[in-house]
Amino acid sequence: MSEQRPESVSRRHWLRATLRAAALAALGGFVGAMVQRGRRLCTKPGSACVGCEERAGCGLPPRATVWQLDPEKCIQCGKCATHCVLDHSAVRCFHSHARCGYCKLCFGYFEPGTAMLTEAAENQLCPTGAIHRNFVEAPYYEYVIEEDLCVGCGKCVRGCNMFGNGSLYLQVHQKICLNCNECSIAKACPADAFSRVSPTEPYLRNADGSSKT
Repeated sequence: MSEQRPESVSRRHWLRATLRAAALAALGGFVGAMVQRGRRLCTKPGSACVGCEERAGCGLPPRATVWQLDPEKCIQCGKCATHCVLDHSAVRCFHSHARCGYCKLCFGYFEPGTAMLTEAAENQLCPTGAIHRNFVEAPYYEYVIEEDLCVGCGKCVRGCNMFGNGSLYLQVHQKICLNCNECSIAKACPADAFSRVSPTEPYLRNADGSSKT
């Protein structure tokens, strides 16, 4: 049996170590590329990754979307206040001041048939007192929504749409919403008023262009 020389053994160890290092470097580069690929998002407008032929099998996740409510479809059924996974619904009332008439008799603020146009609790339509009115000048008043008190019941919105000019509307508050994969309110909505949209494309409130992003 022939005896191996020390220099031959050393060369063999060096070759194995070099090949091992090269293999690890190649693997690391491949993993890094895949991670970087996973971080990339589709940039196509309105992408939802639901069968785009150009992107079939590309592996890129769709661009982030958020839940929003279409005020033109909303029927103020009251389910926004009771079906959210949060204890305090992420759907709140918002006010388009540019559309408001600043009326002394606001049908989104006062109970129908109220005898006195005062701020007394029994005269207010909102069950939580989330709407405040501030005197501007006769006969105009400004109406402000206190978001922390609003529960998204839609009573004020219904009154404003039935007898007013529709300046009050319900919308998902993006700073509060958990953006669940399946929105429990959307699932219960009888008007199918909820949809996922790009956060860069604000929902138009009305044809006048007012919006809440």
